[in-house]
Parts: sequence; structure tokens; C-alpha cells
Amino acid sequence: MTNRLRLPEKYRLMLESLFQEHLPGVEVWAYGSRLTNRCHDGSDLDLVLRGPELQEIPIEKLLELRHALQESTIPFLVETHDWNHLPDRFHKEIERDFVRLVKVD
Repeated sequence: MTNRLRLPEKYRLMLESLFQEHLPGVEVWAYGSRLTNRCHDGSDLDLVLRGPELQEIPIEKLLELRHALQESTIPFLVETHDWNHLPDRFHKEIERDFVRLVKVD
């Protein structure tokens, strides 16, 4: 349910567009402070990227996306992490409370 994610609609649409352009087929989960009452307009947005069949995302593609995010007009920091580069204990933490920002069918 993306309505739990404290993210203005225009920025959600911008993010979806950037992911479609740079990493089509990658599922994106939001986690962290933007799912809580502790966030504010300038809070960063924590995202974990889950490649098809949980395959590692090529670093070139990840760097292209990060550059596009920096060049965008999104007025807060967007942190992106490849699921494969996070430890298992962090996977379990994220799985407890996340929102799918970009779904893959």
C-alpha cells in the first residue's frame, strides 16, 4: 500500500518514471523513516532494489540511476541499495516493514 509511504504523488510518479527508464523489471521497496511518524518533508527516502529473480543489478545501471536521481528535481535524498549487497539480517529488518513503490508483474 503506497498510501503508508509519506511521499507526495508527484515525486512518486517521478521515481516510477526514472525506474522504468533506467531499471525496468526491477521491483523497488521503500523502507525506513518515510513509513513512520518520525519523517518530515526533507527526510531521505530509503529504497531497496530487487532485480528479476533477485539477481544482482549491474553496477553501471545502478550508477546511471543514482546519477538520474541526483539530477532530478526531487528535493530530498533518495538512497538506493541492491538487495544482493545487503546482509541477511538487514533483509529481515526490511521485510518487517516496507512498501512496494514499483511492482513487477
